[in-house]
Amino acid sequence: MSALNKKNVEDLQVKGKRVLVRCDFNVPLKDGKITNDNRITAALPTIKKLIENGGKVILCSHLGKPKNGPEDKFSLAPVAERLSELLGKEVVFAKDNEVVGANAKAAVEKMNDGDVVLLENTRFRAEETKNIDDFSKDLASIADVYVNDAFGSAHRAHCSTAGVTKFIKGETAVGYLMNKEIEYLGNAVENPVRPFVAILGGAKVADKLNVISNLLEKCDTLIIGGGMAYTFLKAKGYEVGTSLVDMEKVDYCKQMLEKAEKLGKKLVLPVDTTIAKSFPDPIDAPIEVSVVDSNAIPADMMGLDIGTKTQELFADTVKSAKTVVWNGPMGVFENPILAKGTIAVAKALAETDATTIIGGGDSAAAVVQLGFADKMSHISTGGGASLEYLEGKVLPGIDVIQDK
Repeated sequence: MSALNKKNVEDLQVKGKRVLVRCDFNVPLKDGKITNDNRITAALPTIKKLIENGGKVILCSHLGKPKNGPEDKFSLAPVAERLSELLGKEVVFAKDNEVVGANAKAAVEKMNDGDVVLLENTRFRAEETKNIDDFSKDLASIADVYVNDAFGSAHRAHCSTAGVTKFIKGETAVGYLMNKEIEYLGNAVENPVRPFVAILGGAKVADKLNVISNLLEKCDTLIIGGGMAYTFLKAKGYEVGTSLVDMEKVDYCKQMLEKAEKLGKKLVLPVDTTIAKSFPDPIDAPIEVSVVDSNAIPADMMGLDIGTKTQELFADTVKSAKTVVWNGPMGVFENPILAKGTIAVAKALAETDATTIIGGGDSAAAVVQLGFADKMSHISTGGGASLEYLEGKVLPGIDVIQDK
């Protein structure tokens, strides 16, 4: 999958052709206004390339999770407005609850080369998430060529990400954003420059079972932090107090510790931990903390971040790396007192010469929030998709694209 043998926008001749582009415009909205347009700006290189090459560019995306069919609050109208500003040209919004109904077809019919039309939220059609052929055929009926540039949805086999490719008569390709994602994540996992260090954090071991196992086979060193570290510490026989522990996964963690040893890989766990009486409520509330060794957490205390010695240990481990993949924060990073571990790891990555890849989700949010975004080689735009990619899964939205 990571051999990147997929057609991309550079391989297409689109002049005069209708090009359906699946984007990720699932942007946050407040009172009908977009509060963060990163996902829109990320799609611009692909859109601009297709405009320059004379394609008739038809954009589609989902937004949110409309439960009962069309809902105005999930309309893509604000996205069309913002896109028009960013492109410096009108993006026609095809308001159409059928997504590909009479209004959308009429808008596409009127297009000249270089024009842009944005379809309504693909999830306004219930068939979208069920990947039912009717909707896939409708989408294919208004296009000659298909481009998928929505990595954040590539792990889902929906009509607009996979089903449509069965009915498109012409070529299929990935956009620049998707290409960059599979290049960075794919090369990191399949063909990394070594030493390759993987850092996993976040709350639950259960969310990352296959990622842990797969990365142990690929990397030289695996660092485990965040809430999931306490299940590993429990597996080592440590007392972890009231820290988050998945008792059902203790045996699994034992197996992973054994697997690392058998493969000759380093599995690095926190040597000390930042503890408090209870989880902060609200999450950013002031909280009294102290730092203890990982094997000495009092019975009535819980671990909420890595400690100072662990921050140094993790930073030192990263220093000699040539490739680093990081997914998941080291503690409750939304709280300034419990963000120190995550900041220390972000800082260590920012200061290394290694190729640094941030695997979407909370770690991506943390890096952006902490001001380290421009110091990273690549920040993934897909949380679930990047996790599944790191698991070694085939992503349907990539798999269906034509090989070169």
